[in-house]
Amino acid sequence: MLNKQIYNLINSQINKELYSAYLYLEISNYFNENGLPGFASWYVKQSEEEVEHAMKFNAYVYQQGGKVVLEAIEKPVVEFKNAREALEAALEHEKKVTAWINDIYAEAVKQGDFRTQKFLDWFIAEQTEEEENADEMIAKYDLASKEGNLYLLNKELGKRD
Repeated sequence: MLNKQIYNLINSQINKELYSAYLYLEISNYFNENGLPGFASWYVKQSEEEVEHAMKFNAYVYQQGGKVVLEAIEKPVVEFKNAREALEAALEHEKKVTAWINDIYAEAVKQGDFRTQKFLDWFIAEQTEEEENADEMIAKYDLASKEGNLYLLNKELGKRD
């Protein structure tokens, strides 16, 4: 059985992961509306990954004998002046997700909950990758914009599996 504080943090994280999925779907919509379907496709995949993350947390709660309590998912409020702002928003959001997961991990350490620490190891590695990808997207965008190759970058991003 999960410690009450860890349970509350994980239950909240499920909601945050689902919010992340909504946010990335909204970012995808922004790119679709602005003629960049490759970027839109990339963020649909990001949205799907966030749902998978929520499901991993959901399953973990039940594996530990808990019960998930779903809360309302906040509507993302996003307005971007340009594509770069959307990419920056994604990076900043990933940094928040990393902080939230670190908070759960810190509580697991405090409580001596080795099982939860082990479970969270995957998310720690995933967040490292997510932040690297988001940062790389900005770098690629800047390079493509300077070189006038945004069309090629859009095409490349559309090929993500």
